[in-house]
Amino acid sequence: MTLSKPKLTDIILGFLTFLLAAGTAYAVTIFLYPSQTQTPSQTSSPTSSTPAKVNLAGPKTEACPLNGAFYTKTEKNIWSQRRPLFVMIENHVDARPQSGLNEADIVYEAIAEGGITRFGAVYYCGIAAHDTILGPVRSARTYFINWASEYNYPLYVHVGGANCSPADPNHPTTTCKTDKRVQALEQLERYGWGGSQGNDLNQFSIGFPTFWRDYERLGHTVATEHTMYTSTDKLYQYAKAKRGWTNLSPTGKNWLTGFKPWFFKDDAKPDQRGKVAKISFEFWRGYKDFDTVWQYNPQTNSYLRFQGGKPHKDRDTDKQISAKVVIIQFIKEEGPVDSLHHMFYHNLGQGQALVFQDGQVVKAHWSKSDRQSRTIFTTNQGQEIKFNRGKIFIEGVPAGNQVNY
Repeated sequence: MTLSKPKLTDIILGFLTFLLAAGTAYAVTIFLYPSQTQTPSQTSSPTSSTPAKVNLAGPKTEACPLNGAFYTKTEKNIWSQRRPLFVMIENHVDARPQSGLNEADIVYEAIAEGGITRFGAVYYCGIAAHDTILGPVRSARTYFINWASEYNYPLYVHVGGANCSPADPNHPTTTCKTDKRVQALEQLERYGWGGSQGNDLNQFSIGFPTFWRDYERLGHTVATEHTMYTSTDKLYQYAKAKRGWTNLSPTGKNWLTGFKPWFFKDDAKPDQRGKVAKISFEFWRGYKDFDTVWQYNPQTNSYLRFQGGKPHKDRDTDKQISAKVVIIQFIKEEGPVDSLHHMFYHNLGQGQALVFQDGQVVKAHWSKSDRQSRTIFTTNQGQEIKFNRGKIFIEGVPAGNQVNY
């Protein structure tokens, strides 16, 4: 992939486009989703890194269906009454360090726009006994919705998104400039996620106190779009009280019905671990702030994350982000696909992948037949790969980009 350095006029045009798109997304969301409480500028921060709400003493015998990690029966009793949260967390340099990425069971990363990546973090087992601060929360993207759809109507958490509908509902003939493939808000509505009883937890239709803005969280001023936060307990409480979503949908269907879990295994023994110590790659040529490195630690049999040349840490715990399994999923890049400069990434279909665990690498293949199907990773011989138990980090890297290891 070859990209030229953007011109000043392109940067200015992109900024103006962003402002127009953001305003349009807000108006469209208010039209599509009946508002409950609209006070997005209020500020309130629950205590971060809260202690466990329950007694966690006892053996860890219960496997998480998402990543195979073991927890206590008490924790399972909590998550069994819920369904996964899929939260859009931004990764602009002004949003770092984020809150809550280390507590996710699975994390997806891909470019949102202009070389800037975004995370789709899946929460279920790891936060069962803790209220965890999440953010900054940002807007929806089509390919993240595709990943989220694997979790059978998860609680999808975001702030607006790309859309086609006119900014003014009274003028429905307004020309749509957005490519149909990236119209995230319309897709959520079409998939049955939207509306006042839907599983789509869009901040524009919910507001305070489930969401709040924290302008001083990083100790210095940042733009408003980098200040939206929420917490796992607040999201679950709202979903249950206002929408009727628990582990069951409002129609009584358990989210686990039809869910396809991956296969898991125990860590390789120390003498069977490999020596692939460092993984490095870029998302977008010339955007060094998003260059990523994963460093293998053979003692813990896990990987530590670096981005932009620095350890990638959690704001509230100061712990470096880590994973037991790192997957590079090569996805076809297309775009800009419209005059608003939207990019599109193909994570339906099939492609190549690299799976890193136990200090080793497996050259793999991924396939996802449709939006709601599970992405399956297999060896090149066709055997489904078993993952180590623990956090799984999936990097959606543009196909053709080089990965060094």
